Amino acid sequence: MNPQTLLKNIFGYDEFRPLQKEIIERTLIGKDSLVLMPTGGGKSICFQIPALCFDGITIVVSPLISLMKDQVQTLQSNGIKADFYNSSISSQEQKEIIHRAINEETQLLYLSPEKLISVSNTW
Repeated sequence: MNPQTLLKNIFGYDEFRPLQKEIIERTLIGKDSLVLMPTGGGKSICFQIPALCFDGITIVVSPLISLMKDQVQTLQSNGIKADFYNSSISSQEQKEIIHRAINEETQLLYLSPEKLISVSNTW
């Protein structure tokens, strides 16, 4: 699906904010980007849309547990297979999330930095 269609159908926006389209296009052609935007500037869409365009799983590292929860909840409510893995979840939930990730049942996986280190030793 193309980025403009995803923007409308998944996120409900008609137009990209300044620089979002350019950042997404760079990502889709395999170029790296360092994106600095203010809070509320639309950074998340810059990695969420490419994640939905590519096959496989996208790993998002974030130290903000509440932001992870909010973003995953919003993605899931829009039919996107997303999970978060941080210190707020039980060991049973951790196993289920790892199982879904390994079995390619997750498109976006949000990890806290400390869990990134521990999960890399688990897989």
